[in-house]
Parts: sequence; structure tokens; C-alpha cells
Amino acid sequence: MDDADVPGWWQRLGLPGLIDVHVHFMPKPVMDAVWRFFDSGTKNYGKPWPVQYRGTDEDRLAILEALGVRAFSSLVYPHKPDMASWLSQWAREFAARTPGCAVTGTFFPEPSAVDYVRDALDAGTQIFKAHVQVGGYDPRDELLAPVWGMLAEAGTPVVVHCGSGPVPGPHTGPGPFGEVLQANPRLTAVIAHCGAPEYGAHLAFARRYPNVHVDTTMIGTRFMDEFAPLGPDLVAQLGDLQDRVVLGADFPNIPYAYAEQLAVLDGFGLGDDWLRAVCWHNGARLLNYAS
Repeated sequence: MDDADVPGWWQRLGLPGLIDVHVHFMPKPVMDAVWRFFDSGTKNYGKPWPVQYRGTDEDRLAILEALGVRAFSSLVYPHKPDMASWLSQWAREFAARTPGCAVTGTFFPEPSAVDYVRDALDAGTQIFKAHVQVGGYDPRDELLAPVWGMLAEAGTPVVVHCGSGPVPGPHTGPGPFGEVLQANPRLTAVIAHCGAPEYGAHLAFARRYPNVHVDTTMIGTRFMDEFAPLGPDLVAQLGDLQDRVVLGADFPNIPYAYAEQLAVLDGFGLGDDWLRAVCWHNGARLLNYAS
């Protein structure tokens, strides 16, 4: 399957399109910096990471439209203090002018976090991103305790990159974020990349906590399998968690075609009902999207 085949694929499933909770749009200087990092993939990851979808925001929005992605996030994330508030403001403005884009926010452990997250929720933010690996922060930081509590109370999902892949950080792995979930068991968390490479421990969170989900970002692709292979037992667990798995692609920063992720999910052999739930219904529920 290639990208031209994607609309026919979701039409075969009887879906109106796709909902992707793990998509990145950022201010141009920030996205350019992200791409420069990926362009140094051999140094950072031991192998090249050729970003497949560049161009302008308009170019990439046209690609999503052609693929049939009807709703998506614009995940932004800070790597230092005094970034999260303006990134969230930018994301709100981007969503306001971009049909299909969920209003997105982010945060960082800093004294102002509780105020700008409250403001973002009041402004209608639908999904947040927390990148423990890139941010290099401890999700248990006391400055974030009220933030996690607000998000749990609001029921607003937060995509959390807490797994140790593709390279570990000082606070990655299931331990630190597991303590956040212990303190906030109603938190609607979406574990990015299914928690790679600690898949099993992160899937256990989805079984233990009623609002924890995992996203499919990069899992099972040839590229990711070189870092963190996904065995048949883990695929079976994904099947058992049908209502807690959501489509994520990491567009535009993936080193392969968008269609490859869908082909991998189809190849899991978990059935059309599972694919419909993952590629549409679960994401629609999380983003309160009505076609």
C-alpha cells in the first residue's frame, strides 16, 4: 500500500476517513529545528531519519486532506522553560484557522504552568502534549502536580511520550509516569508510541486505569522494529485493548510513507472492527469529533 491507496483502504472499512491524534504542526522556526535534529539522525539514533513530509503548512495540510485525515492534532512541546505558553497560544491560533485541527496545548514544569494550562482549558483546548524525553523533565515534578490534576478533572486527553525510545532520557520509562497515574488514576492519557520500547508495562497501564490509551505511532514499522520490535504477544494485547488504541502517525516527521503505518495495523490481523475503532471511533471519542 502507498499513500494513493489510503482513501480506498478506509472506504473499504466503511469509514468517513481517519482520525490521527499524533500529528505535528509547529511554528516554522521550531519545526525547522526539529527537522535539523532528525537530519542528524545517524548521530542521534545510529541510523538516518529522513523526514518524508516537509514543505509548508499548506503543503502538509493538503497531504492530510488527500489521505482522508478528517481530524488531527497539532502537537507542540517545549524543551525549556518559557516556551509552553506561547506554543499553546500558537496552536490555538493555528486550530482556529485550520478545519479539522483539534485545539492543542502543552506544558513544562514551571511556576506559570498551572495558570496557562487553566487558560488553555478555558479557551477550549481539546488535547495536550507532554514530551518527557525531549523536555528532559520529571513528570512527577511538584510544579506539574496541579496540572495533572486539572487535566484529570477536565477529562482532556494528554499525549505523553514517556517511553524510552528511540533513546532514553533521565525520566523516561514506565516508572516516573506510572507514579503520575497512581496519583491521578482518572487521567485521560494517551501513551505515545505505545510506550516503546517498554510496550508491556505501558499496555498494563491501559488495563489498570480506565482512561489510559496508547497510540500506534510508528509501532510495527520496519524502522521502529529496528529499535523496539513488537512481538505477537504484544499484538494480541493490542487486540484485547480495542477501545483504548488510537491511530497516531507522527506526521510529518516519519521516515517512511504514511500508508506504511496503516498497512502494519492491517497486517496485525486483528479484524476490521478493531481497525475501525483504532482509526476512527476511539479518536473521535477522545477529540469529541462528530463527522
